[in-house]
Amino acid sequence: MNVNQQPHMASPYGQPQPGYQGYPQPGYGGDNVPSGYPAQYAPYNGPGSAYQQGPPQGYSPYASFPSKTLTTNLVSDLSSSSPLDLGMRGPPTSGAPPVSGAQNYSQFGQGETQNGPPPMVAPPQRPPVSQPYTPAAVNLPGPQPTYGQQYGAPPVSMQQMTNQMASMQVGSTAPSPAGPGYAPQSFPQAPPVSQPPFSTAQVQPGPTQSYGRPLPSTQPSFPRPPLPTSQPSAFPAGPPPTSTPSQLPGVIQPQPPVSQPPPYHSGPPPTSTGFPPRPPFHGMQGLPMTSQGPPMASQGPPMASQGPPMASQGPPMGSQGPPMGSQGPPMAQANHILPTQPGMPPGPINTSLSGPPPQPGMQGYPAQQNGAFGQVRGPQPGYTGPYPGQQNYGAPSTAPAPAPAAPKRLDPDSIPSPQASDMPPVQKTRHRIDPDAIPSPIQVIEDDKANKGSEPFTTGVRGQAPPLVTTKFQVKDQGNASPRYIRCTSYNMPCNSDMAKQSQVPLAAVIKPLAPLPPDETPPYLVDHGESGPIRCNRCKAYMCPYMQFIEGGRRFQCGFCSCVTEVPPHYFQHLDHTGKRVDCYDRPELSMGSYEFMTTVDYCKNNKFPQPPAFIFLIDVSYNAVKNGMVGIVCQELKTLLDYLPRENPDVESNIRVGFVTYNKVLHFYNVKASLAQPQMMVVSDVADMFVPLLDGFLVNVSESRVVIESLLDQIPEMFADTRETETVFGPVIQAGLEALKAADCAGKLFVFHSSLPIAEAPGKLKNREDKKLVGTDKEKSLFQPQVSFYNTLAKECVAQGCCVDLFLFPNQYVDVATLGVVPTSTGGSIYKYTYFQAPSDQERFLNDLRRDVQKQMGFDAVMRVRTSTGIRVTDFFGSFFMSNTTDVELAGLDCDKTVTVEFKHDDKLSEETGALMQCAVLYTSCSGQRRLRIHNMAVNCCSQLADLYRNCETDTIINYFAKYAYRSILSSPTKNVRDSLMNQCAQILACYRKNCASPSSAGQLILPECMKLLPVYLNCVLKSDVLQPGADVSLDDRAYLRQLVSTMDVAESHVFFYPRLLPLQKLDVESMTLPMAVRDSEERLSRGGVYLLENGLNIFLWVGVSAQQELLQNIFGTPAFSQIDSNMTSLPALDNPFSKSLREIIESVRAQRSRYMKLMVVKQEDKLELIFKHFLVEDKNNNGGASYVDFLCHMHKEIRQLLS
Repeated sequence: MNVNQQPHMASPYGQPQPGYQGYPQPGYGGDNVPSGYPAQYAPYNGPGSAYQQGPPQGYSPYASFPSKTLTTNLVSDLSSSSPLDLGMRGPPTSGAPPVSGAQNYSQFGQGETQNGPPPMVAPPQRPPVSQPYTPAAVNLPGPQPTYGQQYGAPPVSMQQMTNQMASMQVGSTAPSPAGPGYAPQSFPQAPPVSQPPFSTAQVQPGPTQSYGRPLPSTQPSFPRPPLPTSQPSAFPAGPPPTSTPSQLPGVIQPQPPVSQPPPYHSGPPPTSTGFPPRPPFHGMQGLPMTSQGPPMASQGPPMASQGPPMASQGPPMGSQGPPMGSQGPPMAQANHILPTQPGMPPGPINTSLSGPPPQPGMQGYPAQQNGAFGQVRGPQPGYTGPYPGQQNYGAPSTAPAPAPAAPKRLDPDSIPSPQASDMPPVQKTRHRIDPDAIPSPIQVIEDDKANKGSEPFTTGVRGQAPPLVTTKFQVKDQGNASPRYIRCTSYNMPCNSDMAKQSQVPLAAVIKPLAPLPPDETPPYLVDHGESGPIRCNRCKAYMCPYMQFIEGGRRFQCGFCSCVTEVPPHYFQHLDHTGKRVDCYDRPELSMGSYEFMTTVDYCKNNKFPQPPAFIFLIDVSYNAVKNGMVGIVCQELKTLLDYLPRENPDVESNIRVGFVTYNKVLHFYNVKASLAQPQMMVVSDVADMFVPLLDGFLVNVSESRVVIESLLDQIPEMFADTRETETVFGPVIQAGLEALKAADCAGKLFVFHSSLPIAEAPGKLKNREDKKLVGTDKEKSLFQPQVSFYNTLAKECVAQGCCVDLFLFPNQYVDVATLGVVPTSTGGSIYKYTYFQAPSDQERFLNDLRRDVQKQMGFDAVMRVRTSTGIRVTDFFGSFFMSNTTDVELAGLDCDKTVTVEFKHDDKLSEETGALMQCAVLYTSCSGQRRLRIHNMAVNCCSQLADLYRNCETDTIINYFAKYAYRSILSSPTKNVRDSLMNQCAQILACYRKNCASPSSAGQLILPECMKLLPVYLNCVLKSDVLQPGADVSLDDRAYLRQLVSTMDVAESHVFFYPRLLPLQKLDVESMTLPMAVRDSEERLSRGGVYLLENGLNIFLWVGVSAQQELLQNIFGTPAFSQIDSNMTSLPALDNPFSKSLREIIESVRAQRSRYMKLMVVKQEDKLELIFKHFLVEDKNNNGGASYVDFLCHMHKEIRQLLS
C-alpha cells in the first residue's frame, strides 16, 4: 500500500472521516453542489464560519480544509516574469538554497553576507537582509491545481468556453484550494530542475491553471457525466457529504459518482483520493516544453536536488508527489486513463474553462497537505522510482507516459480567444510552487550550525545576534547576559517610536533568569558586599553593572540607565586606568560580566528578617479514581526514594528543605510524622469550609530525622485507601491547607498537588462541568479559558504573598476545568502536568520522570523580578506564570530553572545610535538553602535609524515565542478568529514594511523576505494552526487550556520545537560518528516508506515506521524483521545488543534530556490509526482543522503584503 493509502479506519478521535469508506457522503452523484471551501483565511474567501464552530456535519477532523484560495491577483502579479523571490536564487539544492546565491537587494552589498561570527569591531551584520529567492522559476501563486479541472463533460460548445474565459478573472484567480504547492498538477511533471531560473515568461503549452479558487459563478454549470473515480464503491449508502456545509454558492463542484468501482482498476485503488482520474493528455503528451529546457518526458529522477518530490514531482505521477489528497490516480498511468471526452479538445481540459478545479478536501475525501491520507505518493528521496510493489498501482503500463508541458503562470495579456484546435497549447499556464523553492527551516538551522556552531559566542559586542537556539554553542560572558538567560526579538532597537510602529516588529525580550547552563560554562559568580549590600544608582536603583561609567578619578559613577551621578562608597573606591576603567574591573564580576549574583542584606527580606528554609508539602488525592488508576501507589512508592534528592546548593550537604504530607478526597487528612513517633498519626479535617492545620509540631519535618516514620506512612497510605468508594474531591481547601501550613511555619515553599477529577464536592472553589463544544469558534469561546469562579484568583494572591508556589499533577479521565484549576499554579510560578487517561504501565515512566525533575530542579522562592531600561524605552507588558500587584514588579512565589518571563518594550523617548539601549533584569529570591539573593542579567542592544538595520538583526524564533504568548493570552479576551487575523495582519505589516523600505525595487509578483525573517511565515503558520488557536474536533478544552498555560512560560528553544517539531530520518543514522542525522522538513512528502523517523516536539516522541522499512533496520530496532510484528503499544525500545539499537536509545535519551518535560515514546506504524495523530505534527502540511499548508500560507501572506503595499 502506498504511504498515503491508509486502510479505512475510524478516526482515533471519533469523527467519521469524510471520504473514508463507510461514511455516506452527499455531494457526489451527478448533482452539482456549490463548491466553496471554507478555510482558515478570510481573504481566502472568508473564514468558514463553519470551522470555527466545531466540525460541520460530516466534517472529519482529518479532512483538511482546502486551504483558501490565495490572493486575488496572485496570478497576474506573480506574472510570468516574476520569479518567487524568497530571498535566494538559483535552483534550490535542498531545502532553501544556500544563502550565498546571487542576491539583489538594495541596501546591502554582497560583502555583507556574513556567515561566521561577526568581526568584533562593529556590530555583526546578519546576512543580507533580503535575497531574492528565485528558485527555479517559482511563481508564488499557489499550487496550480492542474488537476485538469473539473472532469466532467467539457463545456458543450466553444461559445460557452469563450464565455467562461471572458468571465474568468484571470488577474484574480486564487490559488488552489489545496494551496500553493499542493495542488495536483494536471501534468505529471514539475518543471525540471534544469530549467532556467527565470523561465517564467515563456509561453508554455499546457493547461491553463485557474489559480485554485473556484472561478466566478458566471460559468455555466454543465451537467457532468459521471466519471469513474479511482475509488472502489465505498459509499453504498449514498453520496458522501462534502466536507463542509458552507460552500460558496454559484461555483460548481465536480461530482464524480463514487458509487461504482472504477472500470479501469487493475491494482489497489488509492484509498482516499477524491478526484476522478484526469483525462488523458492526449494531444499534448509528448509536447516538448517549448522553452523550458529538454522535454520533460519523464523528468529523470524526481528533482534530485530538490528534496523529495513535493506534491508535484517525481515518478509514479510523473512529477506529482502525492497528488493532492483528493485527486485520482496519477495520470501517467495507463490503467487509469479516461477516454477523452467528446466535444473537448484532446489536450487537458483547461481548468479555467470548465468550472473550478475539483477542490481537494471538498470531495469529501480528507485532502491532506502535501500528501495526505490516501494520496498517491511520489517517490521519496533516494528512491528512483515508484515504491516497490506499487508500480503504478498495478498499472500494466511500464513506460511512463510522456509528460505534457509544464504549466506556466497565466498571463492575462496573453490569453488568446480560444480556438478549438489549439486552445490548450496556446494558453500559458502557471507553476505550482515547488516546496523546495521556499525557505526551508532545516536549511536555515543547518547553515547556522555551520556558521556559528564552531566558535564560542562572546557577549562583549553590543547588538550581536546570538546563534539560533537549535545550534550547540559555547558562551563566553564578556559583559552582556548569555542568550541562555535573555534572547531579544531584535538586537537593533529602532531609535524612535514612529519607526517601531512603522515596522511592527515587536520589541521584546524572553528572560529565563535561572536557566541551567551546560557543564562547560561557568554559573554566575556570587558577589558579597557585606553589610552595605549591593551598590546601586541613587535615582533609578539600577544595580552596579558594566554600563556604569566611573568619573572624577573613580569617586563617583554615572548611571548608564538614567544618567544620574552617585557617590562611590569608600569601601568600594578604586582608581581608574588611562582608559577611564577601574583597575579592578576584571576582578569584579559586576563590572565585567553580563550575569552575576549579589548576596543581600536583611533590608531585602520580608519584614526585615532573614527567611526560613523553604518547605515542600505533598498533597495526594485518594479518591476512587486516583486509587484505581494506580497513581496513589506510584506516588507513595516514588517519594520514599525521591526525598533523598531534594534541591540543595551544595551536593555534599543534605537539603534544608522540610517536608509534609496530606491526603484528601472530600475531607483532608494531615499526618504527624515527628521523628519521636513510632507510627505516623492521621488527623482528619472535615470542615473544609473553614480550613485550618490541626497540628504544627510534627507536620513539617526534616527528612533524615523522620525517615522511618515517613516511610511507614508512605507504605500505609495506599493500603488505607485501597477500598475507598469516595469519588468526590475538593480542591480549593487543599491549597488553603498547604498555604496555612506554610504561614504557620513562617516560610515559603512549594505544594505538590496530585489531583484526579473535577472538584464537585461542597467546599470553597467547587466547580461544575462547563465543557461546551458548541461555544468553540463563537464570541463566547473566550469564557471557556477564563476561571469559572473568582475564588482561585483570590487564593492565588494569598499564595504569592506567602511565597507558596503550587505545582499541579493532573490525572483526569474527563473534563476537570484546567482553565480554573490552573489559576493558582500559573499565578504562583508553578507548573501543570497533565496525564489524561493515566495508565500505570504506559504512563508511569513519564509521570515519575516529570516528578523527579520537578522535585529536584533548582529554584528560587518568594521571588520578585524587575526589569529596568535606559532612558527612551520602558517595559510595558509581561507574559508568563506570575502575579503582579503593581505595574513594575513581577511577583513569583516560586521561580524554577525552566520558567521564562517575556517582557515587551515601548518607546517613551528617542534613543541614540551611540549609546544604544540597555536593560537590566534583577530577580530577588530565596535560595533553597534559605539565603536571600539577587540575580542580575544585563543586556545592551544597538539602536538604529534605518529600517534595514532593524530587519538585519532580528531573531525570528524569539519573535514567534512572543507572538505565541501574546496570542495565547489574547484568547482570554477576544475570539480566536480575531486573534489569528491580528497575528497574520501584523506579520504582513512587518514584511510589507521591509518590502517597501528595504528591498530593491522588483516586480510586485515577487515575494521578498528579509534574510533573518525568511522563516517568519512558516513558523507563524504553525502558531496559527496550533490546537489552542485552531482546534480540531478531537482537541478537548482542557488540552487547549493546558497548552495555553504551558506555552506562556516556554523559552525560545522549547517554543521552537513545540511549533516546528524536529523530524530525524533514522535510516540515515551513522552509528560510527554518533552525530544525529540531519533533520528533514515536517511534511508527509518527506517521509519515505522505507524509512524510520523520530519526531519530537518537547512533549512527545514519535517513532514512525514506514511500511517498506528494511528488515535489517527493523531487526536492529525492534528485534523483529516483520513490520506486522512490531508492537505499536510499546513505550520503550527493547535493549538489543547491536550498535544501531544502542545509538538510537542514546539519541532518545539525549533528546529527552534537552527538554523540561519527559517525552513518552509512541511507535507509529505507517497506515496505522495512530498515524493520524502523528500527521498532526507535520506542520508544513495542511491540517484537518483547516490550517493551511506552508505553501498556501506563504501565498496568502504574499497577497496580504501586496494589498498593504497597494
